[in-house]
Amino acid sequence: MPLNSLRRTLSNASFRGGEREEQPSGPLSPPSDTTWRRQRLLHIGEEDSSMNETATLRPSVTQNTSYGTLPSFPPTKKTSSSLSVRRGLISLPGLSIPLFSASTTHSPVSTPPHTARGEPSHFRSRPISAYDQPIGATQPEPPEAEVDVQTNGIRVWYSSFTSIDWLHDAIKDSARRARLRRRRSRRGRFLRQLDRSIGWVIVIIVGFLTAVIAFLIARGEQWLFDLKDGYCGSAWYKAKRFCCPQYDEQDYILAAFTSLSLHESETCASWRSWAQVFSPVADASDWIYFEAEAFEYIVYAVLALVMAITSSLLTIYLTASTSFITRKDSGVLSETFAEDDDNGKVDPPVPGSEQKRRVLYYAAGSGIPEIKTILSGFVIHGYLGGRTLFTKAVGLTLSVAAGLSLGKEGPFVHIASCVGNIVSRFFSKYENNEGKRREVLSAASAAGVAVAFGAPIGGVLFSLEEVSYFFPAKVMWRRYFFCAMVAAMTLKFLDPFGSGKLVLFQVTYDKDWHAYELIFFLFLGVFGGLWGAYFSKLNYRWSRDVRNKTWLKAHPLLEVCLVTSVTTLLCFLNPYTRMGGTELVYNLFAECRTGSTNTHSGLCVVNPSTQAWPVIRAIFTALVVKSVLTLITFGIKVPAGIFIPTLGAGACAGRIVGILIQWMQHSYPNSPIFASCRGDLDCVIPGLYAMVGAASTLSGVTRTTVSLAVIMFELTDTLTYAVPVMLSVLVAKTVADAVEPKGIYDLVIDLSQLPYLNPKRDYIWGSYQINDVTERDVDVIRVDESNTVKSLRDKLQSLLNSGNDDSGFPILRPDDRESRLVGYIGASELEHALTIVAEDANQTISFHPTAPYGHSQMTSSISSLEAGSHIHHNDPSDFSCYMDQAPLTVQSNSPLELVQQLFAKLGARYVVVTDTDGYYEGVIDKKTWLTFLDQLESKR
Repeated sequence: MPLNSLRRTLSNASFRGGEREEQPSGPLSPPSDTTWRRQRLLHIGEEDSSMNETATLRPSVTQNTSYGTLPSFPPTKKTSSSLSVRRGLISLPGLSIPLFSASTTHSPVSTPPHTARGEPSHFRSRPISAYDQPIGATQPEPPEAEVDVQTNGIRVWYSSFTSIDWLHDAIKDSARRARLRRRRSRRGRFLRQLDRSIGWVIVIIVGFLTAVIAFLIARGEQWLFDLKDGYCGSAWYKAKRFCCPQYDEQDYILAAFTSLSLHESETCASWRSWAQVFSPVADASDWIYFEAEAFEYIVYAVLALVMAITSSLLTIYLTASTSFITRKDSGVLSETFAEDDDNGKVDPPVPGSEQKRRVLYYAAGSGIPEIKTILSGFVIHGYLGGRTLFTKAVGLTLSVAAGLSLGKEGPFVHIASCVGNIVSRFFSKYENNEGKRREVLSAASAAGVAVAFGAPIGGVLFSLEEVSYFFPAKVMWRRYFFCAMVAAMTLKFLDPFGSGKLVLFQVTYDKDWHAYELIFFLFLGVFGGLWGAYFSKLNYRWSRDVRNKTWLKAHPLLEVCLVTSVTTLLCFLNPYTRMGGTELVYNLFAECRTGSTNTHSGLCVVNPSTQAWPVIRAIFTALVVKSVLTLITFGIKVPAGIFIPTLGAGACAGRIVGILIQWMQHSYPNSPIFASCRGDLDCVIPGLYAMVGAASTLSGVTRTTVSLAVIMFELTDTLTYAVPVMLSVLVAKTVADAVEPKGIYDLVIDLSQLPYLNPKRDYIWGSYQINDVTERDVDVIRVDESNTVKSLRDKLQSLLNSGNDDSGFPILRPDDRESRLVGYIGASELEHALTIVAEDANQTISFHPTAPYGHSQMTSSISSLEAGSHIHHNDPSDFSCYMDQAPLTVQSNSPLELVQQLFAKLGARYVVVTDTDGYYEGVIDKKTWLTFLDQLESKR
């Protein structure tokens, strides 16, 4: 491209594809196109037209950036910089930062962006706005209530895989509410009431939409799952339970008295199995029965493979991290920032020691570990977007219907969070405040659990105990609980199973438990803890050593085919492994009532002396097969949850224990152990043991306690069995923590290298001090030196080349041969500011911490921009408005626990370290702190 043509492109406006794209008009303007910003920075100081357009900012060695932060080098004790300099931090191998996102994409006035492969994005989205925005014309003297907003500085936007600034978001929301309170007019009172009601409106919409999506998934999964066995002759689109008449226990009891048969083959003539469909072909052969079964298995296996492969293809090709586009990402961080705009080609990569990067698939897995990380203050653009929501819902329906050993309940948390994120975009109060947005996401996760288990109270507690990082008590009942209630109520009206129940395995019991059974409940708690701990260990090692270190890593679709083939082969012949996960859990939970002909798929033992052992062998086979299949299935590239397979394994173990006790009581009715039964041979409820075993194994895997117990109470509609469930859950968690301190979600976080700071974990600091983690050799900006556009661009590029896009620069001034802190400016803010003044490379940039801003106040409302209000700024070369003039500081002699609390409780993004006299010493950012904590744990 000729230099003159390029400079015209970089002028105040550019025309691409018939659309006009405006350059940023000021500090508070929306983010411009990444290619535009890249070219602006590339040509700072360029005078010779023959200069290579991509040579200026191109890094000499491409870094292996990831959204993990844990390098492999050990910390040294009590040195000037124990974690090395910032540019020396080693990025995690094998992961890549996705450059783009569908959550917030280009504006209508921009050129349609392209992916790293040069292909157009899958979806176009509405325009995005600036993060901090003005409320109108400049005020000569800002109100006192907003001085703290000015002192805290402007934030432009958060790039993918960076941490949010909780403190800034809290200050900004406080200033927004203060502005609303200052308006005393009738319109002002109306706006305040409207502001209070926005949260209610959002949670109602989120709860309703979550329930609708859960209904569609449940109905679709039932029909597709039954399609592997046959179809409804009267209406092909109906699942088996809607094609055949459904009977309750009263019908079976009545049938026993009237000698009626309610066997499925006699009462459901409409359902046609594939063996019946292909019976004419089988009749032409001498091996009639074998041929019919062979045809049935072929159809079963082929349909399962087709569903699993389709789910995997959707996950791989629709939610690959490289296919997401956002203008909120840093232009100079992009792999394609050296792209030639004329032909769309990318220059060949610079040779180096770069390892092959791994692509992330946003719809794979349950999503709960990633949701925990996002709620802790981490940004992943596109992970909660519309494309991911569509893929997760459709892929989950197909993967569960394929018969894989996984569940759909866990992914409902991810689906509900996607709904919450999408809905919150239409309300600027939450769209432009990441801290407030996470309140909606926490409420949405509660709704996800509510529709998964039909337990709104348990959903709120699960969100509090397992998922949420910041859970304000003042909005818990009115937002979180209300959202879960709306979701459960809507699902109740929709009735996905045609039985009036929210979930298929919702059961009730008529009898009470006995004191002697506490011993067996205690045993089930120990089993659940051991099973959960070793399952988590083995699954982690399988994923780390087999899935990620063999040929399976490069062929995820082939892995899905192999796992599906093994699953269909092992599960087809056993009736308990062949049935769906929720159906198996329901039959295992069910109580065998006296006088009923319902045997719950042969699990009801009428005569223990003759029927117990065959049933125990069949259930034990199902337990082993389900455990092994779940071990290798969880983690493949399809949407998958862990709740139902874990509940199924625990329910199998519990049912076995229950049948054994039933056999013991039947064989030794006069034993003192069974004295409380008083001769009642039906006083043992095997289904109760199955429920207790299921709760204990799920607690051993996820390490949840209170929320899990409440979910079980809501499933049984009673508190009669509170003590057995609570005992088994507590014992399971205690045993599991002793064997493996981390649950399955924490292990997935470690495996994926997600920068999650666990506020519940305690650390032993030993002899380490702040000096051991402080980064001293950090690039800084000194106000006494000449800071030009080009010099600051070079500093920024040096920072970004080291993979520290989540960092920034301390701003210092000299004081008696030492340096005092003036403020701090983030990398994104500096990039945005430099883009505005990129025409003059030698222009001097100033930082005046005490100077009044020439900018209007920040707010999360976009109405002012829509109304045409302009952004007034006296001097674009004055970067003071971007500077945090009051960053968090700690003295070098402070305890490390104080730093931990600043990051964990206050949500700090960085902490500046000073000596006892207030002189600047260094910086500790959040990712550096996480690195230090990981190294600390590795030495335990």
